[in-house]
Amino acid sequence: MFKKKLFAIGGSLILTAGLTGFAIAQDTTKTTTTTTMTKTDVVQNPDGTYTVIEYPVGKEVMVNLMPGANMSGKGMARVMRMGNETTVDLDLSGLPADASNYYVYAVDPMGKVTLLGPAGIANGMGKVSYKTPMDKFMLVLSPTEGLNTIGTDTPVVFRSSIPQGFAVVNNRVTSPVGDEKQVAGSMETASPYNVPLLGVSGFEKGETEIRINFSGDLQGLKGKAYINNRKQGVTRIKMRFDDLKMVPKQKRYVLWAVAPDKTYTKIGQIINTGKRQEAEIRSETALKDFGLFVTVEDTDVAQPTSTIYSTFTVNR
Repeated sequence: MFKKKLFAIGGSLILTAGLTGFAIAQDTTKTTTTTTMTKTDVVQNPDGTYTVIEYPVGKEVMVNLMPGANMSGKGMARVMRMGNETTVDLDLSGLPADASNYYVYAVDPMGKVTLLGPAGIANGMGKVSYKTPMDKFMLVLSPTEGLNTIGTDTPVVFRSSIPQGFAVVNNRVTSPVGDEKQVAGSMETASPYNVPLLGVSGFEKGETEIRINFSGDLQGLKGKAYINNRKQGVTRIKMRFDDLKMVPKQKRYVLWAVAPDKTYTKIGQIINTGKRQEAEIRSETALKDFGLFVTVEDTDVAQPTSTIYSTFTVNR
């Protein structure tokens, strides 16, 4: 088979602001939730880990707090949004006798985590009030201070439920968090990364090879991406990494695609254990055109969070 080759320029770039994200359970089911105005299809994780809702202006919303595994006690939050400010009144009771303090976080649809403050637990109870400018969020209580991500391995003692009559803010995350061979998913998240489109629709049928030489913090790492748009409606993507011993170990090297509407697709990831020289990612996407970039992550993520990334730029 005749193979076309395109050469790419890769650069390691530093963003001016950090990004945050949170990992979400990989299996999702589609449910229909009826609001007071319309009937809306939403995607919600069956284990209830994603409960971001939009709070209406001038209406108090009672939110039950669901206890985590092996956690006893009850929790309730009264949320009132007035203008550009939202008040969260928290009421906890029946907590373990040794409970001393929990930290209350608000997580927005982008996965950004904001600390509202400590819960102030005493004698198994806690009542406290917070104010925030946020209007779309879920509540998470954790014994851990200073969290900037909420993941499947985060200790969580309470998490907000979805009040009756509300729909979760639509989130589409179907990409599993795993090792090297994954199926592409998509996430409705605006892209702050500067990633050019490859013009995949203009590639000749068959397999096209794109090479990238990394620089900066990834100096020494080499990569090749093979894009095959031969199958109707599906583009196959294969990414090979070489010289892994040249770059930081115990890191996740994640390949992402960015659609024309600036939403992410996680193509897959490898974990550099330091004991191998080469690794490969294989996946498929239904995107008709996209840009490709690689981030270096410390943990498993469902959306890119790293300030270090390299893009594929085709020189035609």
